[in-house]
Amino acid sequence: MELSSTAQRKITILLAIIFLSSLVYYINSERKVAVANKELTTWMHDNNLNLYMKEFNAAVGMIVLVTAVSIGVMIVTRQPNQIQPATLYHTGKKSFLNLFSGRYDITQYATVTWDWEEPQVVGRTMTFTVKVRPIDASKTGFVNYASTVVCTPDTAYPLVIEARDSFGNLAQYKTDQNNYFKIKVTESGTDGKYVPATQIFYNSAQKQLAMHIKMEKEGCFQATVSYGDIKLKNGDFNILVLSDDALICVDKSIKRNRNIWYEARLLECNHEKLSKPKKVFIYITPKQLKLKEYFLKIIGRRLYTYRVCPSTKFQFNGFNNQFGAPVFTIDDGAQAPVVLAARERNIIAATFTKFLLRNIGGSETFQDKQSFFQHEVRTLHQRRSHTSLSIKIDRSRLLHSSLKATRNFDLSDWCKNFEVTFIGEEGLDWGGLRREWFELLCKELFDHNDSGLFKRLSEDSQGLVQPNRDRSPDCDVKMYEFAGKIVGKCLYESSLGGSYRQLVRARFSRSFLAQLIGLRVHYRYFETDDPDLYKSKIKYIEENDIDGMELTFSEEVYSDCGLLLKVVDLIPNGSKIPVTNENKLQYLDLLAQHRLANSVREEIDGFLKGLNELIPDNLLSIFDENELELLLCGTMKYSVADLKNNHTFAGSSPTFRRVLDWFWIIIDSFTDEQMARLIQFTTGCSQLPPGGFAELTPKFQISPSYTFNTLPTAHTCFNNLCLPDYDSIEQFHRSLLIAINEGNQGFGFV
Repeated sequence: MELSSTAQRKITILLAIIFLSSLVYYINSERKVAVANKELTTWMHDNNLNLYMKEFNAAVGMIVLVTAVSIGVMIVTRQPNQIQPATLYHTGKKSFLNLFSGRYDITQYATVTWDWEEPQVVGRTMTFTVKVRPIDASKTGFVNYASTVVCTPDTAYPLVIEARDSFGNLAQYKTDQNNYFKIKVTESGTDGKYVPATQIFYNSAQKQLAMHIKMEKEGCFQATVSYGDIKLKNGDFNILVLSDDALICVDKSIKRNRNIWYEARLLECNHEKLSKPKKVFIYITPKQLKLKEYFLKIIGRRLYTYRVCPSTKFQFNGFNNQFGAPVFTIDDGAQAPVVLAARERNIIAATFTKFLLRNIGGSETFQDKQSFFQHEVRTLHQRRSHTSLSIKIDRSRLLHSSLKATRNFDLSDWCKNFEVTFIGEEGLDWGGLRREWFELLCKELFDHNDSGLFKRLSEDSQGLVQPNRDRSPDCDVKMYEFAGKIVGKCLYESSLGGSYRQLVRARFSRSFLAQLIGLRVHYRYFETDDPDLYKSKIKYIEENDIDGMELTFSEEVYSDCGLLLKVVDLIPNGSKIPVTNENKLQYLDLLAQHRLANSVREEIDGFLKGLNELIPDNLLSIFDENELELLLCGTMKYSVADLKNNHTFAGSSPTFRRVLDWFWIIIDSFTDEQMARLIQFTTGCSQLPPGGFAELTPKFQISPSYTFNTLPTAHTCFNNLCLPDYDSIEQFHRSLLIAINEGNQGFGFV
């Protein structure tokens, strides 16, 4: 039946009114809806639209169906398909606009206890108990955390705490007699307890607490904040209380970037206590803290230099009566600690802290340092173009073709957006091919079974890798420089955010990461990097009497056949100096420096040369080795619950809903390796950003492919997984495993 243009126009107006009446239905009461319907009926009669009631009713039905399906899709999209922990939704009155946009009041994770045992007769009424998760102190911590707080007497200093539950979600704070936030304060170097005046203000909207502490006297204190009897995850910190005049002096020095100096006495260095303490001067600049001594008051000699970065730690040790000055230790993890006495100790530490916080963006939490790092990297290269630069790669000779394609690149080229083409393949690079190229290239560079550039010290299949000192003669040091540039490129791309994020597929040894940020290698790194040696030798020497073991300060090198090749002195004439119980820790440190650092110095220097071309070392040094790994490699912990909470899907048909339900059942049984392959199949990279699926851009999306009993496909440029329809969950399971195991590399048109 064809309609005139006038009738079509009127029906169009009708559809608009029906939609508006739907809004009225959700926003207003039923009385108002009835009035609206009455007015609509009157308007229809006046405009002689009864002739088209059949088409009108069909249109109304379609509008209602589309609206209901849209609301249902949004609700299902938001609701995680899980039993424990279950997410509960607030059922209070909400406007239609909130429902349409998907904005609900979502409570925190809760534990659901099912109050019955299987089997049960179908149709019976069953019950379950919902218990909201309480605050977990191990996941709760400070916002904008600083390891040293600088304040003045009788002034309330706010410490902002974000309460979280055991799943890491924001949690509601409710005080009770057994669990509450409290602070314990002791004066540094003593056992004397100090109780500051404390007030807690709670912001229920942001679920944050502001703990205001007021110190009444000047000095240096150590503080611990706990919830109940459990310390917060970053609950330890120092408090420096300066006079108003001293703090003003510090702030003026910081603003002027002056080269400030203070007199001190050097009490200990190189693990030895000096019989006659030296008079030294401490110079503090925005980038360095230097210790100098002077001969004849005019000839200066630098003794130690420390970077103003988080790895340089101050430890407050009490008071020295001989010089009438408080004592402190400086340790940067790269040099032997030094112990000093200085009357201006608190001012020195406060100045250093102020410079430090300015250098790292004002906070020592990883998330804040990461944001500051990425902002600084973007600022550093903001004048360099990020336009597309095409490179052609031969998949069969991935490493050598990649090296050849980038051999003549300068810094500006490395800052451009690589557009990858695999020779002989049809794929177009909208981001997915680039991610796969980085993924495969990192595997080629850093897997000990591929290029030979890196190796494991442990035989464990999960062993960490570090540069291979026994590499093939074909592996030139230039290869390490190229590897460093690739890692720098990944960090630079990640700083741009969004779909540019790139992660390094590798598991580097802690000692290698430590050297990238300038830390000193010590024997404790053997525990993670070479656990076999640590258990068989290092731990025994550390914990037992070694008299009679006839050890010397040397290292014997054997061939694979067990023949002695050479003896390496760890110190001059080390083979003639015995190891005793008094110097055994020094021996273990020298052994670590030989095995983990000095033997691969050339390789590490080459890697750093390539890395620092894009990323300066002063920015890397704001992280510790564990944070650096998280920054480089993201997380390899895969949570199905995290994916359920941070995904989207397109499609609402009953068939697709059934397949989607099967999908969650199947991946609940996946191993970490299978999850890694699924993520690589969908996104082009097997690793997740530090924040997990929540930081994946674009979001992990699941959509129907409108085919039957075929293999799942993916659009890695958009992180989109396409699921066909299947006869059974078993068929779907087999097809999904085939796809992620056999189809995780290569691109083509289907």
